[in-house]
Amino acid sequence: MWRATDLLAYLATGGLVMLPLVLVSLLLWTLIFERLLLFRRLERGDPPLAELVRCWRAGLPLPPAAGLRSQLVRVLQAEVALPSALNRRLLDACALRLQAAIDRNLDQIRVLAAVAPLLGLLGTVTGMMATFDAIALFGSGNVRALAGGISEALITTQGGLLVSIPGVLASAVLSLRARRLQERLEETLVLFKRMV
Repeated sequence: MWRATDLLAYLATGGLVMLPLVLVSLLLWTLIFERLLLFRRLERGDPPLAELVRCWRAGLPLPPAAGLRSQLVRVLQAEVALPSALNRRLLDACALRLQAAIDRNLDQIRVLAAVAPLLGLLGTVTGMMATFDAIALFGSGNVRALAGGISEALITTQGGLLVSIPGVLASAVLSLRARRLQERLEETLVLFKRMV
């Protein structure tokens, strides 16, 4: 079991590169959890399309849900008296807003997941430079002096990969969920544009 002092000692062994690596990791996981919560809210509690059509045709209020389809139909219900051309434009504007909400931060997640191994590589280079400095200063006989630089190189490489691999996987999962939400949005948009 890791204690806080063990973790701090581990990070200190990695050198200065570990600070930006930790910051990248914190930002990456903050954005990932924010996306997961939003996608869950947009997917969960969204009534089936048939129920939304029935409510729309009968003029009934929608069930209380914050799902993707519900948001689109609520905007349309609020402005039902507009001419059909304006209703279509209103639907398009709402769909663009929802599309932007779905896509937000996905590129930043991909970039942060790609930056983490590069920071690990930077730490590898600085660690090897410290190793070569120790060799120049003490010769190759002083193992303790060599171990510090090698340890720094390995820990930063490990840290970069530990941040990057889950980040890349999470990015792929989020992209897949975003694509499914976009398809759901497009299906609802096309159907209701025909109905208005």
